Amino acid sequence: MNIKGKTALITGASRGIGRAIALELARQGIQHLLLVARDRQKLADVAAEITDIGVKVTTLSLDLTQASSINIAIAHAWRIHRPIHLLVNCAGVAHQAPFLETQLPKVEEEISINILGMMTITRLMAKRMASQKEGTIVNVSSLMGKVAAPTMSTYSATKFAIIGFTQALRSELAAHNIKVVALLPTLTDTDMAQKQKLFRWVVPMTPEKVAQSLVSGLYKNSGEILVGWQSYLAVWCQRIFPQLMQRILRLSAPTV
Repeated sequence: MNIKGKTALITGASRGIGRAIALELARQGIQHLLLVARDRQKLADVAAEITDIGVKVTTLSLDLTQASSINIAIAHAWRIHRPIHLLVNCAGVAHQAPFLETQLPKVEEEISINILGMMTITRLMAKRMASQKEGTIVNVSSLMGKVAAPTMSTYSATKFAIIGFTQALRSELAAHNIKVVALLPTLTDTDMAQKQKLFRWVVPMTPEKVAQSLVSGLYKNSGEILVGWQSYLAVWCQRIFPQLMQRILRLSAPTV
């Protein structure tokens, strides 16, 4: 995908990986960015940075757990700003705890935002992309969508689900000239990750590196974009030596 002159909508754009992706797309020549997040002030701060680069930006303060609000906002955004060529589903939350100590409200929040919210906005956007016979959808999963991590059971489950959802959509939407991509970063140094207890031997990467890998993968038309050598090593080990990988995970898992 050549992003120059295109319009993109990014969820979770106020911080972390979503913010970094928005800024990298702006630097690489995208024409218009629609930024979605709950925090209106943080969205405004990111929008100001993008405006300084010289890219048009529109902010949408939305809670992805509110389906009716999303429906209205996307319909309005499409009517005013179409065509929208790229959707990046980056919004997500993570709660860390041993499964036997998990709290149901936190489990529900992870599933509601990471899966249901992503599916809601994807459905609305994909229908419109199908009508224009063009589009690219990027679903941000994680290395934990390939290798499940102790103390992150619900988060890992949602990221595995994103991989399955992406693979299904890739086949379904191909006839409409819509590409569907999974982005799988390893542990990334974001404010969300800083609240977690880290796994031993895992070196966090920067959000900027993730964003650069996404843009590179889009130009290569990659279906899955693994980010960082640790991701490749972990996936390879999981496939070839699954029992060894399980042992490594047990040894590296933090005490929560």
